[in-house]
Amino acid sequence: MERPDDRRASVLRFATELVAWIATPWALASYSWLLAVGSLVVLIGLPTVFSTPGDKANVIVPVPGAVTILLVLLQLASAVVSAWWIWPVWAAVLVSLLAAATLITERPRWRWLLASG
Repeated sequence: MERPDDRRASVLRFATELVAWIATPWALASYSWLLAVGSLVVLIGLPTVFSTPGDKANVIVPVPGAVTILLVLLQLASAVVSAWWIWPVWAAVLVSLLAAATLITERPRWRWLLASG
């Protein structure tokens, strides 16, 4: 199965990841700076180290497609939960819509990831 063109999906995915990288440590910082830093290690570090061959140019530790999907879902959930936790309702609604759009546009890539291993 050929990898689908996910240029449009990758823009939405990256935007949602960026929200998660900002909002999650922000939300956790009031409890512990260690939790805030730890969230960045998890949200940025895990997807950098673990990836599915063929999905990224540089694979450090190869994992099945289901793991890559779970890492994306972690980013989406972190973005949405953190936005509702710390930001005004209008911003949380926008983040939720962004995450929903990301879920929809990711479907072809996820089918490919599941079929590729």
